Amino acid sequence: MKAVYVEDSYSVVVKDIQKPEIKPDEVLIKVKVAGICGSDIHTYKGLHPFRKPPVIIGHEVAGEIVQVGEAVAKFKVGDRVTVEPQVGCGKCEYCLRGEVNYCADRKAPGVGGWYGTMAEYFAAPEVTVFKLPDDMSYEQGVLVEPFAVGVHAVRKAGIQVGDKVAVLGAGPIGLLAMAAAKAAGATTILVTDVMDYALESARRMGATHTLNITNKQEWMDEAKALVGGEFDKVLIAAGVPNIIDQSLRLLRRGGRIVTIAMFHGNQTFDIHNLQNQEKEIVGCMTYTREDTITAIDLIGAGAVNEEVLVTHKLPYEQAAEGFRLVDKKEDSSLKVLVTF
Repeated sequence: MKAVYVEDSYSVVVKDIQKPEIKPDEVLIKVKVAGICGSDIHTYKGLHPFRKPPVIIGHEVAGEIVQVGEAVAKFKVGDRVTVEPQVGCGKCEYCLRGEVNYCADRKAPGVGGWYGTMAEYFAAPEVTVFKLPDDMSYEQGVLVEPFAVGVHAVRKAGIQVGDKVAVLGAGPIGLLAMAAAKAAGATTILVTDVMDYALESARRMGATHTLNITNKQEWMDEAKALVGGEFDKVLIAAGVPNIIDQSLRLLRRGGRIVTIAMFHGNQTFDIHNLQNQEKEIVGCMTYTREDTITAIDLIGAGAVNEEVLVTHKLPYEQAAEGFRLVDKKEDSSLKVLVTF
């Protein structure tokens, strides 16, 4: 089968490899669509903390089951599915509570011998597989995983009806987190970025306010002025220097920040602003099964405008171009999909 490899930093190639053999508790999926995620770009740059080249890349997928293991009970050949791409040990206290994302032995595609999704076929344990509604397209199905990230972040933030929310970063994850915040009832949502085209997409997807922060040292004051005060919650979807401290300046007393982006290096912030006003900074790591189910339901209900979010669909032979588009933000790219 054909598979897309990040072979080295900034090097994406297509290789012929053997189709995976499934275990009794696994299904084999004929991949229809795979997505390029921001964390895939970290691998592409050689910066990802645990997914290192050379590796079959990808963890977002939608496709059709073509083979089921003998122990599989819930799925059959022909089912249209997506995958929650993480597996825990199944025995620790976190796994037993359904918090696989906390498991110290958590595995994901591209790590520990589990091939990534950007290939003609992808093997996945039954427990990670979710059937797509009959009226959901593969292009919508491949967005379930990244949208689950946003759903999880919104749940960690505790966003409620009427909340005033700032989303920092208008890449695909930021836009999906914004969509999840809107679905949770946030009535005022400001999105920041340095790209006007991304902010225009944020407006089309439901942001009430946007702000280009290019060359603006005190953009926090402008953001608060736009919405008439401080924010209840801040979702960080851009891992840039000083963003924690900037977020604290946006936040009301007792408000909460959730960090979604991948960070490199340390962040510094005013501890007094955090402590004296009882603000909170909360970490956010992938999602749970509950978040994936919610993501499927919300996409089915129209919470995500995939026509705005998905800017490019390329055949797998052009995967290298797709990575370049995302990395360099060329051709007004947001979500780039690779088809098989």
